Amino acid sequence: MAFRFAGVPIGFVTRLGFLSVLCLTAGCSDQEEGQSRNVLDSLAQIEKTRKDLTPPPVPPPVPKEPTVDRSKVSESTAPKTGSFQVKFETTAGDFVILVHREWAPDGAQRFHELISDGFYNECRFFRVVKGFMVQFGINGDPAIQRRWEQTIPDDPAKESNKRSYVTFATSGLNSRTTQIFINYVDNSFLDSQGFSPFGEVTEGMDNIDKIFSEHGEKPDQGQINARGNEYLKVSFPDLDYVKKATIMSEE
Repeated sequence: MAFRFAGVPIGFVTRLGFLSVLCLTAGCSDQEEGQSRNVLDSLAQIEKTRKDLTPPPVPPPVPKEPTVDRSKVSESTAPKTGSFQVKFETTAGDFVILVHREWAPDGAQRFHELISDGFYNECRFFRVVKGFMVQFGINGDPAIQRRWEQTIPDDPAKESNKRSYVTFATSGLNSRTTQIFINYVDNSFLDSQGFSPFGEVTEGMDNIDKIFSEHGEKPDQGQINARGNEYLKVSFPDLDYVKKATIMSEE
C-alpha cells in the first residue's frame, strides 16, 4: 500500500524532490526545470492548504466566578427598623455597640440572636491588625460554632466602613455566619466588596484600641474552628477576649 502525503503518494514526492535537486545542481533543460518548479510550487500550495484547514488548538476553558441565584434566597423576615444596644465586657475594657436595624436588617438580626444566646462570651479577639480592624466571633466550643454555621443572605452596604463601625466578615456572596470586625480606621474600600456595617461603637472605642495586637493574623482560623479555645489558650494565651456580651436596651 502506498503511503500518501497531503493526498500525494510519498514515493512520488520523494522522486520529485530528488529530480529537483538534480535539476538545481547538475543542470536540466529549461522545460524540465520549469516542470520541476511547477510541481514543487503545487506541493507547497497543498501543504499550505493542509495547514490552513488544521484547526487551532482549543484554549482551556476560563473558570467563571461563582454566581448566586438571588431568586432562590428566601425573603428575609428580619425587622427592618429599630435599634438596640449591646454591652461588651472584655479583658481590655468595656465597650458599647449601637445596632441600627435599617443599616443591615439581616446582619442586625443575626447579631441579636447571637448575643441573646451568649455566643460571644469567651470569644477571643483572634485577628487584630493595627491600622485596619479587630476581628472576633469564633466560639470557644467547636460544637456551638458548628450549630451557628448556617449562613445569612447579604445586606446591601448602606453605610460606609468608617472607624468604630461594626461589620460581619464574609468569605464571598451570602456567606455571613458569626464573625464580626470593628474598623480601626476608615476602610471605605470595603463597601463595594459586600461588607455592610450594621452598628457602631458609641462607648469604649479607646478600649478597643488597646486590644492585644502582637500576634496580628497568626492564629489559625481552621485550628480555632476545630479545637476552639483549647488551641488558643495553649498557643496564644495572651489574647484579649470577651468576658460577657449582653443586650442593654431595645427600641
